[in-house]
Amino acid sequence: MIKSMTGFGRYEISEAQRKFTVEMKAVNHRYLDVSIKLPKKLSFFEVSVRNLLKKYIERGKVDLFVTYEEYAENNVCLRYNRELAKEYLKYIGQMAGEFGLENDVKLSTLSRYPEILMMEEQTADEEELWKGLEAAICGAAENFVRTRAAEGEHLKADLLGKLDDMLSHVDFIAQRSPEIIAQYREKLRDKVRELLEDTQIDEARLLTEVTLFADKVCVDEELVRLKSHISQTKEALIGGGSVGRKLDFIAQEMNREANTILSKTTDLEVSEHAIELKTEIEKVREQIQNIE
Repeated sequence: MIKSMTGFGRYEISEAQRKFTVEMKAVNHRYLDVSIKLPKKLSFFEVSVRNLLKKYIERGKVDLFVTYEEYAENNVCLRYNRELAKEYLKYIGQMAGEFGLENDVKLSTLSRYPEILMMEEQTADEEELWKGLEAAICGAAENFVRTRAAEGEHLKADLLGKLDDMLSHVDFIAQRSPEIIAQYREKLRDKVRELLEDTQIDEARLLTEVTLFADKVCVDEELVRLKSHISQTKEALIGGGSVGRKLDFIAQEMNREANTILSKTTDLEVSEHAIELKTEIEKVREQIQNIE
């Protein structure tokens, strides 16, 4: 299966006491680059989240957003700081003795002193929190992968069509190349005959000149390599997997071969097809940038 590097996934888990909402999106990137936005209460799960995402994604710039809500009303409790109350009473008594004042501290007064009685949020069970967060992330990641796979199928079909177009240009150049040599031979023969008039043509010399020309414009090796590259690209697309980097390298090699053909040819028709071939290769390279 071929997957695009662009995608979007969302998933929500609502429980009796809490709700997790996860959204993730991605665009093209040479490597895996993950940006994670977690609520403060879940921030200590970041490493676990990164490791979890690696099971679903190999390449791309991924942004993941997590929102978290708690519904429970009993998630806070009142805490009594006994040691601090003793310290307050100790120093108040000391002050009363030093200044000759009446120690008139009452319970209602003491309870209002800073941090004697405090509202404290109860710590949620870490294992229970991770279970809910993990399920939400997995749900979003699966939806995300589905959108990538669907887009990947479109890319695959488009690329296979472009590869067939490239192959038609390669086949034309392969068929045209021998005709160029034959035409050059006839043109050269006619030119020599015109110059020498009745003098007999030196066939050996003519053959040498034609051979030198043929060697100069020969693109057989380039055509063979291009056909091989096209075949490899098709096989990789059909085989599926994370093949983006491999295909990018092959596309660069195809472009190099097309440039060589264009630089060698002296024929207008071959030049036109070589230019079309380069155009198709460039389109393929652009599309390959979207493949994971």
